Amino acid sequence: MRPRTARAARLLASAAVVAVLALSAAGCKTTGDDITGSIAAGNSPRSDTEWRRSLEIWGAHYRENPNDADVAMGYARALRATDQRAQAVAVLEQATIRNPHNMPLLGAYGRALAEAGDYNQALDVLSRAHTPDNPDWRILNAQGAVLDQLGRHAEAQRHYSAALKIVPNDPSVLSNLGLSYALTKDLRRAEATLRLAVTRPDAAPKVRQNLALVVGLQGSFAEAEKIARADLPPDEAAANVTYLRQMLAQRSDWSKKGGQHYLPSPDAGT
Repeated sequence: MRPRTARAARLLASAAVVAVLALSAAGCKTTGDDITGSIAAGNSPRSDTEWRRSLEIWGAHYRENPNDADVAMGYARALRATDQRAQAVAVLEQATIRNPHNMPLLGAYGRALAEAGDYNQALDVLSRAHTPDNPDWRILNAQGAVLDQLGRHAEAQRHYSAALKIVPNDPSVLSNLGLSYALTKDLRRAEATLRLAVTRPDAAPKVRQNLALVVGLQGSFAEAEKIARADLPPDEAAANVTYLRQMLAQRSDWSKKGGQHYLPSPDAGT
């Protein structure tokens, strides 16, 4: 399977295993992905070759100045994109020791911990990435996703609801909320929430794939496949439909799969 096609399949796989941690500025991917310092490039790298080159550049900057929080976040982002999650966690852990009050950095560290499967520590770190008097909807969304991983769905849904009070109808939050409902087997509510999410003009293609899975889980297979094919080139659409069929063939085991957390690659949409 070509890299782009494999990515499409993973995109649909995200729907089966719940929630995205959207920690960055609107339209970006994670805290640390939107680096405004002088080192940051204008466009996010996309291909494996570009990410490898980005890793070399950020790695050199990090070796020169490991105390710079923005550099650490850029380096960790490139590490994540090249499947070096443990090293990304280590880089961000050291950066937070050096910059203990940098909230964007704490957000990036919490997300990296969650991506590595350390949900309890991720929840602790994320709780320090914003304050009750100045809540960050991205962190609330991230906390909700981690709580879902821990099986604390009611708490997760309260966090999503709090985020939606700040950014009403944000598609990334609605998508996470819809998947949270699905994990509690409230598929009708999940579908309604995801249908609202896909009406938003800034909804990422992944939101439609989440909807496709929830629709398929209710037995509407033809409609699910139609949704899964939307907004994608033919080869990616075919990969998504194949994965959708595999997931639906095992739908009795879906709740168990939902307990496994998914975090998108750094070039995936929120």
